[in-house]
Amino acid sequence: MSAARVVVVGSFNVDHVWTVAALPRPGETLSGQYHTGPGGKGFNQATAAVRAGAATTFVCALGQDLGGQLARALAAADSLDLRDHASEAPTGTAGIYVDHDGRNSIVIGPGANADLSAAFVVAQRDLIAQARVVLAQLESPLAAIEAAFVAARDAGARTVLNPAPADALVPASLLALADVITPNETEFCAQLERHLGERLDPSALAALDDAALHALCRRLLPHGSVVVTLGAAGCFASHAHDRLHGDARAHYRVPAAQVQPQDTTGAGDAFNGALSASWARHPDAAFADHLHYANRFAALSTERPGAAASMPHDAQVRARFG
Repeated sequence: MSAARVVVVGSFNVDHVWTVAALPRPGETLSGQYHTGPGGKGFNQATAAVRAGAATTFVCALGQDLGGQLARALAAADSLDLRDHASEAPTGTAGIYVDHDGRNSIVIGPGANADLSAAFVVAQRDLIAQARVVLAQLESPLAAIEAAFVAARDAGARTVLNPAPADALVPASLLALADVITPNETEFCAQLERHLGERLDPSALAALDDAALHALCRRLLPHGSVVVTLGAAGCFASHAHDRLHGDARAHYRVPAAQVQPQDTTGAGDAFNGALSASWARHPDAAFADHLHYANRFAALSTERPGAAASMPHDAQVRARFG
């Protein structure tokens, strides 16, 4: 097993970003500032993991176009080990609107991401066997993600599932393969409704009593850990009683780091990549330590525009927060 390897299975997109005064409403035309750059939850998380100090492999599907060329060049610049299926479809894209408070709305065109197959992932099983942590999201086909997690379980690697975007269907079989899931408020409530028939308002989640939130987490993932990211309110962690990952408590909150946010695009991805990297680098540390680091890493990413491009480096996080 590698000293600290993370394998990320997921998506790469070319992001097209408009910065506007307020997010557009139906039928409304606005003017704003435009820029483009790399993104996709998988690539964002892989970039975060490698910049947070873990040797990182990114398994994905790319088009044979300028977007694919961009992904390969950026991966090489970050020493990110890229294993990509060559697709005939165009590289994935995303349209992103960001308002003056840093809030965003996003529409994704999967493109080549939809061609990532279970067979291609299984062909990477030797790499997965070298990992301490395997991280995935749901902008890629479910069969590919399940194949990665089965290979990870067979090799004894830990699995982290970011159940995003919120409209993704997450079967019980995939949840059962996850050691940790990391939804935000909207994603958590979406999974509660789908799997438990429980309806909650995402905006009210941060104010929920800790014991009640822990009980919901235990019902959703009885044998694993749930980390609900709560934006400016930090995050909430809930463990199964026999899988505390070095923590003294089964549930607790970790406050957000104080920053001046400019653009929250990719902040959740920054959190996931940094969490996985920290867990891989320091497997015997308390899980709460990894969450504190991930919160700081994600917070610092919001002070920069863009998604993958906004990911800080480990030295910058430690210089800022100690």
